[in-house]
Amino acid sequence: MAADAYRLQKAIEAETIEIEENGIKIIMGGDLKVKKIIINNSEHEILKNAINMAIRKAQEMMVTKMREMVDLNNIS
Repeated sequence: MAADAYRLQKAIEAETIEIEENGIKIIMGGDLKVKKIIINNSEHEILKNAINMAIRKAQEMMVTKMREMVDLNNIS
């Protein structure tokens, strides 16, 4: 079962989504990490890193909230 979960995780991470609008192109992996941000043909590494940090912090907050809710529901 753990091997299946690992394979699924790797398959999702390998997927990419690419959008382009108004001179802005964003390439994101299935793992929700931004791979590239290109604005008017110029790559923006600092912006990419900041967005990835914000996504990671939001994911950490969601995990914390879920744990809190599970803990509250387990109180008899």
